[in-house]
Amino acid sequence: MWGRARSVARDSGMVTSEYAMGIIATVAFAGLLYKVVTSGPVKAALQAVVERALDVQF
Repeated sequence: MWGRARSVARDSGMVTSEYAMGIIATVAFAGLLYKVVTSGPVKAALQAVVERALDVQF
């Protein structure tokens, strides 16, 4: 019984190569998201939303 619990506990974490692949995927996604957010149409839409939010009458 104890031997089985130990083998399960040993396999519960990620290895270094899995961390590296996760970091690479995260950086790639962040780069893609940055390109989308800073593109002309999206940037203009976000700016319009912020300007409308700042012009709200209380």
